Amino acid sequence: MAGRYFEQLNVDDVFKHEVRKTVTESDNSWFCAATYNPAQIHIDTDYCANTEFGKPLVNSVFTLGLVIGVSVQDTTLGTTIANLGFSDVTFPNPVFTGDTINSVTTVVDTRKSKSRKNAGIVTFMHEGFNQKGEVVCRCKRQALMICNEDN
Repeated sequence: MAGRYFEQLNVDDVFKHEVRKTVTESDNSWFCAATYNPAQIHIDTDYCANTEFGKPLVNSVFTLGLVIGVSVQDTTLGTTIANLGFSDVTFPNPVFTGDTINSVTTVVDTRKSKSRKNAGIVTFMHEGFNQKGEVVCRCKRQALMICNEDN
């Protein structure tokens, strides 16, 4: 399913995304390497054995990207002009390799753009959950969306 145009997104619309992903050690290692993040808490199993978690944490920026990424097909694929910002980002629970993440997106605000006739701004609330139903990530995202007055 392609993304939705500005007019197709209404406050309180909720999208329970079907795509889920089990996070692997390779996902976390690759992401840390690709972003030059050498933090021991993400990549050093021996170090992490002596932390309160007992094992490496998945990089939270990877988690954020995954939670938003799985939303794209249902919300913004081909209909977004740009992300305008992210706010209120929280990680209430850690993610570990082997956790399966699913995502829910809610439209919390919409308004026509003041500077572009062909666009509107949509604020999404993205929430990611692990296989236990615990919230692992929450954030608001503002996206500049294409208007399609034919819809």
